[in-house]
Amino acid sequence: MSRDVKCPVLASEVSVSAHTAPPQPASPDLSEAQWRLPHGPRSAGQARALLRAQLADWKVTDDTAETAELLLSELMSNAIRHARTPTGRQIGVRIAQYDGRLRVEVADANSARPEPQKADTDDEQGRGLAIIHALATRWGCCPRLHGIGKATWAEVSLFQ
Repeated sequence: MSRDVKCPVLASEVSVSAHTAPPQPASPDLSEAQWRLPHGPRSAGQARALLRAQLADWKVTDDTAETAELLLSELMSNAIRHARTPTGRQIGVRIAQYDGRLRVEVADANSARPEPQKADTDDEQGRGLAIIHALATRWGCCPRLHGIGKATWAEVSLFQ
């Protein structure tokens, strides 16, 4: 079953499919890849491995790939740590190339929007959205169209 996420892609809003396709092999012919992963701590590493393989096949530069991997790691950490979801719900991961941009999206079944935290110097958590804000050219959050939850996304230039 496919779900759509209505998220701004450019200045106008368009619907983009996301988050429920079965795992796909990496392919240089795709401009989009998506996976569903279990809602658990091991999924962040699996998502990073899938991202690295796809970006290598797309021949994305090392700097851009490393930035995208860090963004994905922060988005996955937020979804795993903060999204209180019913048992059995999965996390959707989507990456897409368009108009010289690379978008990394993570969808979870919790509708609560991420809120930046004020982290003290000695805090070990609370800086994820600040990192995303610092590294991404754009980022945001939107509800999942025809589904529960939200998609949080970040974009970087493919020409860093």
